[in-house]
Amino acid sequence: MSRYAGTMTGTDTFRRPAARGLRTAAALVLAATALAGCTGDGKGTPAWTAGGSPGASGAPSDPSVEPSAGSTTPGASPGSTASPGSTASPSPGSTAADWKVFTDPAKKISFELPREWIAQSLPPEQGTLPGALKIEVKDADGGYLATLQTGLRPQPAPACADKAAKPYVVVSSIPVDLPHRGGDGTIDPRVVFRVIQGYKYFGSYGITNIVGGTEGKACVLQNLVRGPEGMGDYSFADLTALKAFAPDQKVAPAKAFDTLDQAAKYANDGSEFANVQRMLMSLEIKN
Repeated sequence: MSRYAGTMTGTDTFRRPAARGLRTAAALVLAATALAGCTGDGKGTPAWTAGGSPGASGAPSDPSVEPSAGSTTPGASPGSTASPGSTASPSPGSTAADWKVFTDPAKKISFELPREWIAQSLPPEQGTLPGALKIEVKDADGGYLATLQTGLRPQPAPACADKAAKPYVVVSSIPVDLPHRGGDGTIDPRVVFRVIQGYKYFGSYGITNIVGGTEGKACVLQNLVRGPEGMGDYSFADLTALKAFAPDQKVAPAKAFDTLDQAAKYANDGSEFANVQRMLMSLEIKN
């Protein structure tokens, strides 16, 4: 297959993914297979979600990876609970027919996105490390989807009092191979879609290797990866931190749902998340 190279917005380069697209598809299959005991085709049967036991999936026993006793069932009203292991149905495959690859001028990062989507380089946030990048992704109509930020200075995890923590659910969780720093409070990087309970159910997608919380509750769910020493942290998500918003606070770009069933349908039945999920999983970062 031939490759296409073009230029859009400065020197940001796009090329048509050939064999790499096949590798991404294969990675999806392997990721799903790796979650042993968490695959299935029926509605309500776990697949591409972390609902199996730690011994079966190889994942740590961490509520960022697995729904916990504090999780709520899809469609339940606030305050109701479900038993451990309750998960949503499979996410569909990406629906975009034509994909391109974004690469920064220094060729330190790359990721796939549907050809009609727009990736634009923006000035990095103040206080980031030298060489930091900020790339914003929008759909064909200019609707915001996600931001990739690199070179973020590591920050301590925010304090969270037990009484302030809110129940959350991991709707989708897929391992992804990315450079990261381990240590206390971390897991291997994963592409996740998580929902936290407030006056509504607030959802967010992104890449993380930071533990969400304990006993299925958290104050903030960080879409952040602790990068290797000297690299800084990085984020590829709709927002870097998800919380339970107050009624008078702006929710967007987080998603707001009346029920967990609506959140599950967004992740499992909608084309937007399927395409976003493939984009996030295709991220490559050079140390």
